[in-house]
Amino acid sequence: MKIAELRNASMSYGALNALCDVSYCIEAGEAVAVLGPNGAGKTTSLQLLTGLKKIQKGEVSLFGANPRSPKARRFIGVTPQDAAFPHAQKVGELIAFAQSHYSSPANLAELLDAFNLSDLIGKMALELSGGQQRSLSVALAFCGNPKAVFLDEPTTGIDAASRHKLWRYIKKYKQAGGAIFLTTHYLEDAEMIADRVVLLNQGKIVRSGTLQEIKQAVNVRVIRFSSDVTNCSLSSARQGSIDGSRLTFLSMDADDTVRSLVNSKIAFRDLEVLPASLEDAVAELLPNY
Repeated sequence: MKIAELRNASMSYGALNALCDVSYCIEAGEAVAVLGPNGAGKTTSLQLLTGLKKIQKGEVSLFGANPRSPKARRFIGVTPQDAAFPHAQKVGELIAFAQSHYSSPANLAELLDAFNLSDLIGKMALELSGGQQRSLSVALAFCGNPKAVFLDEPTTGIDAASRHKLWRYIKKYKQAGGAIFLTTHYLEDAEMIADRVVLLNQGKIVRSGTLQEIKQAVNVRVIRFSSDVTNCSLSSARQGSIDGSRLTFLSMDADDTVRSLVNSKIAFRDLEVLPASLEDAVAELLPNY
């Protein structure tokens, strides 16, 4: 079942083309990650799908209706890129107010635990740390147990342990039939959450498909090893990251690269040959990401 859809959507702000003939949909029970550099059109996509902006050209639907219709929007939750909280409002009060707008809200205890808010329920929202405020923003998107959730950079500032709890909650939400729209610069989030990926650049779709399809599209392998030599050239590969003595290469021909490494006489240890991660694939498909 299609939850939300853009069909040949185009948007511009003056001379800037934010979206150019973009089409994709989000199905029930799946997460779609829309990725790209700043200015690619990710937030504009979210604003169209949630009715915050009126489409200029093309079509947009939410539950088969116009997203600007209150009837359609009552079944969604949203975490915007920037969220502000009212003064003198406690965490528990904000969640209670948000849940009052839904007929079957999420279990409060489970929600608070998933977002590490159980001990913060009596605190003023504006007194929370940046990461805690971001967790609250995401919790508010899920608090009404909506049919679809739209998350714009949801884990910015959130610590690693809290991110893992968030991933578990989202996976459970998907298994129950919920739909997720996600934008993020943390590609680990997309790899853990998303079923499908849409890569945007300058308002256009560069590539879309399942996680596996995106990884296979670049046909690269990751060659990783430790060495005291941190600057070397290997056949069929380009050097990626250096973490202390740990070197990473992206290779179009792993066999040729490993032979080149062996023949180079460079002393190395702990050699790994791995399939490309989503981050590796995106780096190849979107060099300016």
